[in-house]
Amino acid sequence: MKKSGLDATDIRILSAVQRYGQLSKSRLSEIVNISATPCWARLDRLKARGFILGFHAEIALNRVCDFSQVMVTVSLTHHRKADFDRFEAWVGRRDEIIECVATGGGMDYVMKTICPSLSAFQDLMQDMQEAELGVDRYMTYIATRVVKSAKPNIAKLAGPVPSDQTV
Repeated sequence: MKKSGLDATDIRILSAVQRYGQLSKSRLSEIVNISATPCWARLDRLKARGFILGFHAEIALNRVCDFSQVMVTVSLTHHRKADFDRFEAWVGRRDEIIECVATGGGMDYVMKTICPSLSAFQDLMQDMQEAELGVDRYMTYIATRVVKSAKPNIAKLAGPVPSDQTV
């Protein structure tokens, strides 16, 4: 689904930085298959236009500490904007909630939590109930292992793009 006005080279740049993070000018230009100066100029334009939000390291958390990962689905009692805003503000303040997606259908939210223990997770759920956020019900699913964790394939999502279109 193309809507950004990016060309094939821009997509290759985005794919490379998504996969490898920050790269040297020469390495990025080698991967993208254009000379270094225009490659770097395109990267700067992509950053300036907000296509690149930042560079992050992927940490092997299981090597750092023990933790419990629990997925939680949440349904609110009422569905007014104020109810969603109140719940989302609470979620935003909780470090234990590392991802929260608003959904349509049976549940209003799906959250991914990381806590040092199941006891700490239970404390989080108790805090959620005590915060009077209008939670009707929630279901928890303890993660036993990650089967797949990946970034989206930008080239496939963008579809065919003309190679002569520029940023």
